[in-house]
Amino acid sequence: MAITKVWLDESQNECSMCGACEAACDAVFEVPEKVKIKAGADLAANEAGIKDAADGCPVGVIAYAVDGGSARAN
Repeated sequence: MAITKVWLDESQNECSMCGACEAACDAVFEVPEKVKIKAGADLAANEAGIKDAADGCPVGVIAYAVDGGSARAN
């Protein structure tokens, strides 16, 4: 199963801009102010880092879709 999409789900909490996601997977995440998903990032090649970032997000706003479905850490 491959990650096909990554986004911020701030419906419950807002990004705290802590930078944990960028530290876990800087190929996909960037935190200049609020976290951004890098355009053109290779999601399939960075699947482990994306999952680590989602699992380590202290406010649980990183969401990702796996083969059309969706999953979310926290």
